[in-house]
Amino acid sequence: MKKLLVILGCSVVLFGSVDINHASVSELSSLHGIGEKKATKIVEYIKDNGCFKNADALASVKGISEKTILKNKDNLEIIPCKK
Repeated sequence: MKKLLVILGCSVVLFGSVDINHASVSELSSLHGIGEKKATKIVEYIKDNGCFKNADALASVKGISEKTILKNKDNLEIIPCKK
């Protein structure tokens, strides 16, 4: 029973949502099809243009396709930035 609880606890950590507006490069890199280069582009995009209003807006970042967004849709979270 303890092993099962440990496995369940780890799966929450491994498959938790990533808030794209506040995530670090390493957190963004954990997403499917997002490596360190694309994650860095996402962070830079936010610095230059402000936060995303929805996950589909990620397509504004060069190199991020709609297919990549769809693969990660269930793991993405959008928490608005404070103004």
